[in-house]
Amino acid sequence: MLPVITTWQQAAWAALDILLVALLIYQVLVMIRGTRAAPMLAGLIVVAVIFYLARIGELTTLNWVVSRVLPYVVFALIVVFQSEIRHVLADLGRRLSFLRGSEAGGDSYDDIVLAANLFSQHQTGALIVIEREIGLRTHIESGVPLDARLSYDLLATIFRPSAPLHDGAVIVQKDRIAAAACFLPLSMNPLLSTQLGTRHRAGIGITEETDAIAVICSEETGAISLAVGGQIERDLTVEQLRTRLGSELRRYMAPVTLPTSIARHDEESDTVLKSAGEPAPHSNPGPGSDAEPRP
Repeated sequence: MLPVITTWQQAAWAALDILLVALLIYQVLVMIRGTRAAPMLAGLIVVAVIFYLARIGELTTLNWVVSRVLPYVVFALIVVFQSEIRHVLADLGRRLSFLRGSEAGGDSYDDIVLAANLFSQHQTGALIVIEREIGLRTHIESGVPLDARLSYDLLATIFRPSAPLHDGAVIVQKDRIAAAACFLPLSMNPLLSTQLGTRHRAGIGITEETDAIAVICSEETGAISLAVGGQIERDLTVEQLRTRLGSELRRYMAPVTLPTSIARHDEESDTVLKSAGEPAPHSNPGPGSDAEPRP
């Protein structure tokens, strides 16, 4: 028998009880969405429904099996879902720490803009995926786990052509780099330009299946592209990239001072350095001068 609610205090406590249970169930579903635990949970629900129908249908043999197996189901669930349980507890601990505000997140995403500017200058291929509501844990598990704070220096190190992790995608979760060298699904859209290579098709493919954002830098041209919802915006400037990221992430990203362009040839930098130490154009250096001839 359900208890009868007679006062408004009891009604308030009952409403709070229902709200907490609903919130707990919702958080569990959000945490397992996009992971291997989601289909397993669906299978468990189907098995539970079958057991319930067997009980109300007075199926003697099946009821006997359920009564013998049920005490061990809890231990079996702990063994099967041990990785997911660890992830849920760790995520719960991070959610309870409110010390890090949204401003720090905005600063970290600005590092992506600065890194894209560097990759564009040096024509370095890069693919950065930003996770939003839909989890990307399946794709994170395909790469090398990092769980490191997102920073410009770390992105520049990862995508350095000589680095072992430069191939594949970097997946960003909030203000942390979850993994590098991740494999992503390629887009099979026949309407895409034939000029788009594997890196661009992977960036579009992940945005077709999820609500993630992909920042792509071309290795051939140095062009910056942004993929959202299966659509790609090509040849973006750094300021346009900052504006689009701020719009998609629904936050204001204050403009920062971009680093000066780095000369692509050592010859240009040598000329600049030598011009400060060379004499006037009409004077010839003496025999003991330290000036070196141009190569």
